[in-house]
Amino acid sequence: MAGLTVYGLKNCDSCKKAMKALDEAGLAHRFVDIREEVDRVVKVPDWLDAVGAKALVNTRSTTWRNMSDEDRAIAEDDPAGVLIAHPTLIKRPVIEAGTAVSVGWSASSLASLTASAAE
Repeated sequence: MAGLTVYGLKNCDSCKKAMKALDEAGLAHRFVDIREEVDRVVKVPDWLDAVGAKALVNTRSTTWRNMSDEDRAIAEDDPAGVLIAHPTLIKRPVIEAGTAVSVGWSASSLASLTASAAE
């Protein structure tokens, strides 16, 4: 498997945990900041197709909690538009491993990435 691409924010704790775990597991990866280095108009629809809005929209974020009910309704109708405009609403990290996309981080995330790397 070619290296992994980890999309996130530099100050995100989940992204830091993922990067540390990937380093410790010896899995090659690169980090890409979703605010500064990503063409979200291209990536967000791809991610939504891969994992769906329920997985990609971070409804636990401060940004989501501060949104009006009207804006939240718009997010349900047009998740791509809202995620493109508000990258902090993207649940992190988004990890691309070839054509596979995963969102969030847990011990099972590392296990599945390690298993994929072994194939």
